[in-house]
Amino acid sequence: MTSPALSRPGTQTGAATRIRRGTEESPWVRRLLIGIALLFIALFLILPLLTVFVEALRKGVGAYFSALRDPDAWSAIKLTLLTAAISVPMNVVFGVAAAWALAKFEFRGKAILITLIDLPFSVSPVVAGLSYVLVLGAQGWIGPWLMDHDIQIIFAVPGVVIATAFVTLPLVARELIPLMQAQGSDEEQAAIVLGASGWQTFWHVTLPNIKWGLLYGVILANARAMGEFGAVSVVSGHLRGETNTIPLQVEILYNQFQIQAGFAVASLLALLALVTLVIKSVVEWRHEREMKRLADLPSERPGQVADAVLIAGAGAAPSDVARANGRP
Repeated sequence: MTSPALSRPGTQTGAATRIRRGTEESPWVRRLLIGIALLFIALFLILPLLTVFVEALRKGVGAYFSALRDPDAWSAIKLTLLTAAISVPMNVVFGVAAAWALAKFEFRGKAILITLIDLPFSVSPVVAGLSYVLVLGAQGWIGPWLMDHDIQIIFAVPGVVIATAFVTLPLVARELIPLMQAQGSDEEQAAIVLGASGWQTFWHVTLPNIKWGLLYGVILANARAMGEFGAVSVVSGHLRGETNTIPLQVEILYNQFQIQAGFAVASLLALLALVTLVIKSVVEWRHEREMKRLADLPSERPGQVADAVLIAGAGAAPSDVARANGRP
């Protein structure tokens, strides 16, 4: 039963006003929080980045490009790009496969697999690199067999790639797992019923639904791969011109008091990070724009008709397409 006092218009208006005042922050609190956030960004992000570029160009543009043209620096740049080009696709394959298995199927050991995927987040990269040395090194468990077959992994490029792939392993999978779990498997099952093969179902139904999450995971994995230091430092052996990546080359130059050259190489890594950030922002912007466009569509499921058309192209009959769209 409604109280007479609460049923009065004036009382309801006053209660709503008090609730609104209680939930709204005062202007000075809002400005204070924004100011604190901007201060931290300026001190811990913008200022260090500016310092890197200022120090890199302190002796002029000629000295800057001369440092980048150094054979050891150029070798480190090429190895960094090569490592990212190999490890990121490896993580894409693993991430999509793991996310599909965890989101679409129920099986024994599912919780263990989820825990193992998160393992690189909890293990120090240095410890991970050391474990690879103990397993694959000359004195490790598999090392003697590898040496007998002239296969060198530790203190070589394969070891750098493996260590980088380990530390970036969860990034793609962790972006896709919650996304695919939320989407369910109804669309894939409908595609299979209508005659689509497994590859056609993945290419025309699953991939369009996960493309933004996949791109986001690839961007994060690429940024992490190019900037990895700890695990790569252990397995690389610091062989100049052979196994040094950009972060390792920066450390060597700094330890040898070649400050300007070190900042020049570091500026390239910072520039790659900024490019990655711009790409990430563009991906997020396009994703938000697509979500708004889908929200403005009619109440029927936005991808229903398109999916049915794609399935029809895979060999389904028109009557099957009509049933997929909810028509008799």
